Amino acid sequence: MASADELPGLSVQVSYSPAPRQVDCVRLELPAGSTVADALRASGLIERHGLELDGPISAGVWTKLRPLDTPLRADDRVEVYRGLLVDPKEARRQRYRKQAPRVR
Repeated sequence: MASADELPGLSVQVSYSPAPRQVDCVRLELPAGSTVADALRASGLIERHGLELDGPISAGVWTKLRPLDTPLRADDRVEVYRGLLVDPKEARRQRYRKQAPRVR
């Protein structure tokens, strides 16, 4: 069996959108066997955006919500999710109310 030094590294991308239309992406080379939490720590996104890894953080791999101890594979994209500010149905209702009345 190969030692940890002989195992190939993983190339992963970590993405976070702190606000609408803003995306912070970091490409990393991590050792084999790294987890989602390892990628978040190595990316620096936690410190840059004031997130807490010990707190309730939602993260996933390729749009699927995953626990922080999930092992990564080569070319994975780790995504950090932020909470919704408004319910999507309510936002749709508000946009509809702002529209001018239609004339038939």
